[in-house]
Amino acid sequence: MRAASPPPASPHYRPVQGHHHASACCGQTEHEHAAHDHGGPDGTAQARTTRHLPPVPMSGPEPASCCGGNTCCGPAETTTPGREATVPPANGEVQSHIRILQMDCPTEENLLRSRLTGMDGVGHLDFNLMQRILIVNHQPARLAAILDAIRGLDLSAEPIGADTTGAPVATQSQSWWPLALAGVAALASEAAHWLAAPAWLAAALALLAILICGTSTFRKGWIAIRHRNFNINALMSIAVTGALFIGQWPEAAMVMVLFTLAERIEARSLDRARKAISGLMQLAPEQATVRMPDGRWQVLAAREIDIGARVRVRPGERIALDGEIVSGRSTLNQAPITGESLPVDKVPGDPVFAGTINETGAFEYLVTARADHSTLARIIHAIEAAQGARAPTQRFVDAFARIYTPVVLAIALAVAVLPPLTLGGEWLAWIYKALVLLVIACPCALVISTPVTIVSGLAAAARRGILVKGGIHLERGRELNWIALDKTGTLTRGQPVQTDFIMLSGLDDTRARSLAATLASHSDHPVSRAIASAANTDGLAPLPASQFEALPGRGVSGVIDGASWLLGNHRLIHERGLCSDTLEARLAALETQGKTVVVLAGEDGAHAVFAVADTLKDSSRAAIAELHALGIRTVMLSGDNPQTVRAIASEVGMDEAHGDLLPEHKLARVDALNASGAVVGMVGDGINDAPALARADIGFAMGAAGTGTAIETADVALMDDDLRKLPQFVRLSRRTHQLLVQNIALALGIKAIFLALTLAGLGTMWMAVFADVGASLIVVANGLRLLREAPSDHSPRHTA
Repeated sequence: MRAASPPPASPHYRPVQGHHHASACCGQTEHEHAAHDHGGPDGTAQARTTRHLPPVPMSGPEPASCCGGNTCCGPAETTTPGREATVPPANGEVQSHIRILQMDCPTEENLLRSRLTGMDGVGHLDFNLMQRILIVNHQPARLAAILDAIRGLDLSAEPIGADTTGAPVATQSQSWWPLALAGVAALASEAAHWLAAPAWLAAALALLAILICGTSTFRKGWIAIRHRNFNINALMSIAVTGALFIGQWPEAAMVMVLFTLAERIEARSLDRARKAISGLMQLAPEQATVRMPDGRWQVLAAREIDIGARVRVRPGERIALDGEIVSGRSTLNQAPITGESLPVDKVPGDPVFAGTINETGAFEYLVTARADHSTLARIIHAIEAAQGARAPTQRFVDAFARIYTPVVLAIALAVAVLPPLTLGGEWLAWIYKALVLLVIACPCALVISTPVTIVSGLAAAARRGILVKGGIHLERGRELNWIALDKTGTLTRGQPVQTDFIMLSGLDDTRARSLAATLASHSDHPVSRAIASAANTDGLAPLPASQFEALPGRGVSGVIDGASWLLGNHRLIHERGLCSDTLEARLAALETQGKTVVVLAGEDGAHAVFAVADTLKDSSRAAIAELHALGIRTVMLSGDNPQTVRAIASEVGMDEAHGDLLPEHKLARVDALNASGAVVGMVGDGINDAPALARADIGFAMGAAGTGTAIETADVALMDDDLRKLPQFVRLSRRTHQLLVQNIALALGIKAIFLALTLAGLGTMWMAVFADVGASLIVVANGLRLLREAPSDHSPRHTA
């Protein structure tokens, strides 16, 4: 279905094809018109809208990794969910964007907040952990002091331009040879100990290994301790130092080497979650070929190209900017934006989106949005912002971790002190067990288990053309009991087409259709347009005619070849006395199917019947069947007449259907389902769907590609009009929850096992490292499975 051309006076507005109802026939009354889903009483198209919600939080999103970059976190304060976008500077302040490459985790955010909050001349702070950017409002003369304060925390600080915040984040390259050398020294220390070599040799080799690979951990651990934040760096520093004091030289060295190695592997694994999002940024090329005022073509940077520029695209190239084709035609792969598995044909007047791939022909298009306002840019910003809204499971894990860590620390202290004091235990042995418990105590695996899984789920949904505006909606999807759907433009195509043609007399078929097309061509009503379009498609041209007359609420008349002809509805045929029992039966049969009927009649009676209907989308039946298979019931809420609504609902297999609904009636139906205890989703694309979309537990916006409002405000935006993305979303939600539960169970289970082994005297420090970092690697790998699972290929081929 082709999108309407955007008006040039509003460059950021991306209208979507308006909808007309089949039931809005040329004979309907004004009352009947008013009940329609879309389109005013005059049949004109209405612009699509979506639910209006509070602004999406654009401040520091939840990190893709909680422990990347050789850091690991305990419970820490994070960006407040629901907070509005970056606060503008006030009172003479300026706003600076600072790239901090080590800022992967809420631990760094806490350190920075503690250090910068309250500093003279420093105002509001915003953290974008995904892009490792701090946005700070400050007095102009205070930037140098801010940078010095950040660097004093052993963090890098690089001021950058605001327009580069969306650029891919370069990871810090780290050489592996020092770690390999430290590993050799640690193994040599272990060998010296087993071979009963002099004690000083094992100690020297162990110290060499620790100095090579452990200085960063000790430095970060000291900073964390100073700020009373017992993260894994602090706990490892204490444990290794304690092991050295009690003479466990080889084990202290091996633990530090294993810890550093595991952290490197973990950081690389966690980068996959970050790259799943940042990789979207590289879909659109940085340059495009633009026609200059003098007529020549020149390659320019995409960010420098303005709205209205004419861009040329050759076969095989990616589209750099959103636009509308003005010449040429081609087939485009839109999978990065809409999730459609098959290419889509494009002709002049069709929209194109940045990041999509031109597969066949060459074409030219006019730019309709700048690079930072393209559909792709909006998707990226929406996903980044979605990570700032913490999912319910993540909030539970954070609350649990705040209790868990001090409890385990208290247990470790008790293990070190109580047995020697009360039971006569050996001090060094029990202190060693306490040090093992300290390493186990870090809730790193538990804390990162949820954000990595949620981010993977958001990225997996985006690959399917489903834009989920936060982990809370991704989790809630599995609980849906009912999904309410609008009819026109959601279940149906939104464009009436001729479905039936029945001859009633001996008049030639071609002659009858030409007569009807001639009369219909002089009406702008959707039903008339459908009849004229069907005739035009079959090569039937209108006939010469005169004396056309519109018959309000009934049809149209005219003189063709000297004879008077009528094309009108059931009412008009009755009024002219042309209806018979046979014709009445045929009209009733078609109307029972929810179709709009018009009759071609001459002075000698009725000659032909035409039926027009808004046809179902190819995906509707399959989508409803899949939802039922998932245990979700469906209800149609439409402003169309009840007969048409019931016919469509029966055809698609829905559980319930309600017609003649105004916006407040749709809202009341959703309220009634909520009152019964159901979790309700609402799917729509029209103005009159907005109240119900806002009240539903999850609001789904249809066909959001190119529609900025839908992307920015919907809970879930289906980037094309394929309803089969609904069951895909539910299945992904259930799979995400399954992995969340698995990760929490793994993180706690592994720690419980090693905690029991330690208390039983069987645990060692290297085992404690596995209990912590090993568990983190396991939950990260498990969460990333969502990215490796291929999406279901349900998308049909859509042609323009």
